[in-house]
Amino acid sequence: MLANKMVVVIAAEAPVGVALNTAALLGVALGHHHEDVVGAAVEDASGAVHEGMSAHPIPVLRASGEQLRELRDQAAGRDGVTVHDMNQVAQRSRTYEQYTATIGGTKAEDLEYFGLGVYGPRAAVDSLTGALALYR
Repeated sequence: MLANKMVVVIAAEAPVGVALNTAALLGVALGHHHEDVVGAAVEDASGAVHEGMSAHPIPVLRASGEQLRELRDQAAGRDGVTVHDMNQVAQRSRTYEQYTATIGGTKAEDLEYFGLGVYGPRAAVDSLTGALALYR
């Protein structure tokens, strides 16, 4: 069993396109931030190479916007837990430079979260997200 766990939590109210985009962006962020997340490339029986996939299962859960805000605050305070967020500033930005400039002038209480990626010790992640339903 892996010592660390990762989950993606999507806003229940998000339209399908926003939800899918959020999940994809959070997966990229988590894969970049943690070296052990993506496995090595593998070869099939025909010799074709398949680039590495996530070495972790990634449950996709859902939560209300308010639950996302609370979860982000709780996760940010836990030792060993990393939280990535997708918010309306990021969703509306056309470039990363625009995102960084805009978020620098946005207060935390004014952010609307579309999703979170949470990674850390299994027990900590389970205690933060265990009561959330699967996204269906």
